[in-house]
Amino acid sequence: MSAPIAIAGAGIGGLTAALAIAGAGRRVLLLERAQRIEEVGAGFQIAPNAGRALARLGLEEALAAVALEPRAINVRRGRDGQVLARLDISDSRAQWGAPFRVFHRADLQQALLQAAQANPEIEIRTGARVGEFDDAGGLLRLSVHGAEGVAEIEAAGLVGADGQRSTVRAHLLPTERDLPFYSGRTAWRALVPAELAPPALRARESNLWLMPGAHVVHYPLRDGAIINVVVIVSEPPRHAEGAAILSLDGSELARLLDRQRPARDLAALIEAGASWRHWPLFARPPLKRWSRGAVTLLGDAAHPMMPFLAQGAAQAIEDAEALGRAFGQLGATVESVFAAYEAARIGRAARVVRASWRQGEYFHMGGLGATARDLAIRTLGGRGMLARNAWLYR
Repeated sequence: MSAPIAIAGAGIGGLTAALAIAGAGRRVLLLERAQRIEEVGAGFQIAPNAGRALARLGLEEALAAVALEPRAINVRRGRDGQVLARLDISDSRAQWGAPFRVFHRADLQQALLQAAQANPEIEIRTGARVGEFDDAGGLLRLSVHGAEGVAEIEAAGLVGADGQRSTVRAHLLPTERDLPFYSGRTAWRALVPAELAPPALRARESNLWLMPGAHVVHYPLRDGAIINVVVIVSEPPRHAEGAAILSLDGSELARLLDRQRPARDLAALIEAGASWRHWPLFARPPLKRWSRGAVTLLGDAAHPMMPFLAQGAAQAIEDAEALGRAFGQLGATVESVFAAYEAARIGRAARVVRASWRQGEYFHMGGLGATARDLAIRTLGGRGMLARNAWLYR
């Protein structure tokens, strides 16, 4: 029996990659460092570009069962709630081949996990952290750390899908210049029961509020029972390291945003959050190469990005599909498959990383810049703004 392709990390990208590679006829060994595969956190968005990829993996029915499809995206001025543009996304199936969807992160991960567990070509091991690796006569030899010590495993190739602080990337590129760095922005996240939210903000729609030095995104989840809210603020780096353990209640976070003077409904939504978790946003230097021989990177391990275009998970899914396609189209070595995958994806991923960073600057404008931005949004309108991002969704 041929050696499997090992994947480090069973998040959204790793699970999707396992399904895509198995679909191309290769055995997969999925290694997850946590003892249980379960996602913490809250909601996130899957745009049509990623939705099409998931549908091609046969996941459409499973995803439809746990997703919510917003009818529109409202771009609002933060100080008074005025809608600058309304993006009608109700016809995105016809326009883009898949809908815009929002998920509780745990629901999407479980749908992917169940599909992987049902696939006989995929073996999943938890409590297994990939350490060092080296070539051994045409195969990779991986050191896998677990509760019972270190095991040596042979694999035909290794995909590092183990997140922004990837251990695979650290072994592939052992340099201080590649360490994560604080972006200057922090996200506060909470889930708010819909009945506690202002009635005007309970619609099955996504909302983006723009304020000087901050913005807020919120949308309903789980058939509208809860509202996922993310508040992103520009913040100095004094609390960046280790700050993910911090939390505030709603009234404390609302006071933190006093200088932005949020609209009454937005302030009430923030105050309704019982516990807000603090997530500093980190970036890493862009890579010129993702692969070395039979080792490659995927998703946040390869190209971590700011969340301002809601494309982090989507780009990991695109990576996974491209990797599966490369295995399906090339009957050559794993090294050549990884090289083809990298060539297909690195340019687009880098473009999305840059665009996401610029979007944050755009969202957080103040003064005359914000006035000009708001006028431009009004002039473009919802249809124009969707057209502006067509390169993402095609």
